[in-house]
Amino acid sequence: MMNRNTEETAPSFIPFARPSLGPEERDLVIRVLESGWLTSGRYAEEFEKAFQEYLGVPFARAVNSATAGLHLSLEALGIQPDTWVITSPYTFTATAEVLRYLGAHPLFVDIEPQTLNLDPRGVEEALERSGKPISAILPVHLAGRMCSMEPLTDLSRRFGIPLVEDAAHAFPVYQRGKAAGTFGNAGVFSFYATKTITTGEGGMVVTPSEKIAERVSMMRLHGIDRKAWDRYTSNRRQAWEYDVVAAGYKYNLSDLCAALGLEQLKKADSFLRRRKEIAAFYFEQLADQDYLLLPEKTPEHAWHLFILQLLPDALTLDRNAFADALLARGIGTSVHYKPLHMMTYYRNLYGYKPEDFPVSLRTYQHCLSLPIYPGLRDVEAERVVEAVRAVGRQARR
Repeated sequence: MMNRNTEETAPSFIPFARPSLGPEERDLVIRVLESGWLTSGRYAEEFEKAFQEYLGVPFARAVNSATAGLHLSLEALGIQPDTWVITSPYTFTATAEVLRYLGAHPLFVDIEPQTLNLDPRGVEEALERSGKPISAILPVHLAGRMCSMEPLTDLSRRFGIPLVEDAAHAFPVYQRGKAAGTFGNAGVFSFYATKTITTGEGGMVVTPSEKIAERVSMMRLHGIDRKAWDRYTSNRRQAWEYDVVAAGYKYNLSDLCAALGLEQLKKADSFLRRRKEIAAFYFEQLADQDYLLLPEKTPEHAWHLFILQLLPDALTLDRNAFADALLARGIGTSVHYKPLHMMTYYRNLYGYKPEDFPVSLRTYQHCLSLPIYPGLRDVEAERVVEAVRAVGRQARR
């Protein structure tokens, strides 16, 4: 399978992540620079329309981060202070911190050991027995692996609460022909530098609701009722006039960033193919390593991350020492994630103990993410595998 670029010499260090940018992105960014309009304008609108068409959704709104997109989506849904939102502890802090922006609280539910995603049975139990005022469900498609959306959407309808998908890792990926991010009231994507497509920093909110789309549009730019693009490019009299109708935020995406996104979106399918190719190679080469637990093979995966789990009874090294041994061989890795209930802020605020969410705790203690990105060359993927196998041989009990 791995047969491209094998004649090239691998670099001494293989980073965990690396963006895949070409001359097309450079040329469009230069055109934006030469246009004289750098902030949100024509290119941001074009990016929204292109993303909307790609996913087949009624509305897409560009923002400056997925964090901003989650905040705006929940705000548009009217999430109130002192209510609770069901979400996973096994995620980046942005998922839960946006709830605190609104004065709401995360109600953590543990993950499934196979998928590392929110366990629908735990969600149902929380809805039935928690006794807390629950205002939304916020599932996370971890690593690009889609959550089981049918039971979650059923629970959303049954209990009459909205569902917002944290799809920061999950572009592009589908379940039963439907894209991640399009199952609930809103879905939020990330275009951070390590994601499947990147704008450097950026995100997108998609929604079937015109009301949510309009609220996001207004609140992402200070709660002003007119776009800056309209105010500054119009030739009518008193074009500067605008009204502030809400206390909004500064969450808009610039044209400079959107230009990157426009060109990256054209490559999304080829990027995904390459990620799948690398994942298949890892499966093929590491399946016989009995000290490793590999992620589930499934078509419902964008392969933003390839997360291994080390089986501690089979090794003399713990996860950190294993990662250090790979680093010594020139392989960059990362850990996704230290669960939020173990972080100082959430631990102090809610009194959590590490063992409160045992699957999340156990996964964190043993997980390690390997490099997987479109620009990873064949010789580099081979070096990653060789390094993992070599460290495993030395550390095998």
